[in-house]
Amino acid sequence: MTTKPSTRQKAAPKAPAATATSEALEAQIAAFLNSGGEIQQIAKGVTGQNYGAPSRHISLGKK
Repeated sequence: MTTKPSTRQKAAPKAPAATATSEALEAQIAAFLNSGGEIQQIAKGVTGQNYGAPSRHISLGKK
């Protein structure tokens, strides 16, 4: 008896563990600081959005 070829897709790879992610982030931060980079502290409630500038909407069709 022959078996049918599998039509199921392989499972997606699992996300890395949180510890691996945080270790990688710590290594990247250390490399950034060692290369002369500087981390700025931003006060709570401050946003990077510029509310004074008009928004630019993209028009996808003809009017």
